[in-house]
Amino acid sequence: MDLAIALPALGLALPLMGVVAILVKVGGGGPVIFRRRVAGRDGVHFDAFKFRTMVNGADVMLAGNAGLKAAFDANYKLHSDPRVTPVGRVLRKFSVDELPQLVNVLLGQMSIVGPRMLSPDELPRYGEQLSTVLAVKPGLTGPWQVSGRHRTPYARRIELDVKYVERWGVLDDLRILLSTPSVVLKGTGI
Repeated sequence: MDLAIALPALGLALPLMGVVAILVKVGGGGPVIFRRRVAGRDGVHFDAFKFRTMVNGADVMLAGNAGLKAAFDANYKLHSDPRVTPVGRVLRKFSVDELPQLVNVLLGQMSIVGPRMLSPDELPRYGEQLSTVLAVKPGLTGPWQVSGRHRTPYARRIELDVKYVERWGVLDDLRILLSTPSVVLKGTGI
């Protein structure tokens, strides 16, 4: 199912991705693609591709601001993140920044539907439930994306991921797939 969806989706998205690449480059210079190191199935690390939505030096900016770093560490997301570029805000609102992850799906590193991808720093927060979540590939979309996105508290994200894996079924995946476009088009949860 992943290949049957990802291959035509990537073909359809290529013109939009070309325009986005130009906007990212013009809107802030630097690299167009950001590689986020994440833990995949069985804890194997890989680079998840995204369009860059932050200013160059965003990690240095985070490390140099104690208040910002504390807020990020609490939820692994920042509401109104000052490091995000104007173009990046629009890309994130409509999840366009995630389109390059279709390549990760084609490489077999991700699924179309699955739990959230986790950075190595997040793994300890999952405790005993980590092995459950790492038993499957992370998804381009999943339960937390259709259940509030970034508004969802971190503990609830973990709960959604664990329940998804434990109760996995084709009907759940179809429900999530059918719910994703409306959530993305509304730009909710950001």
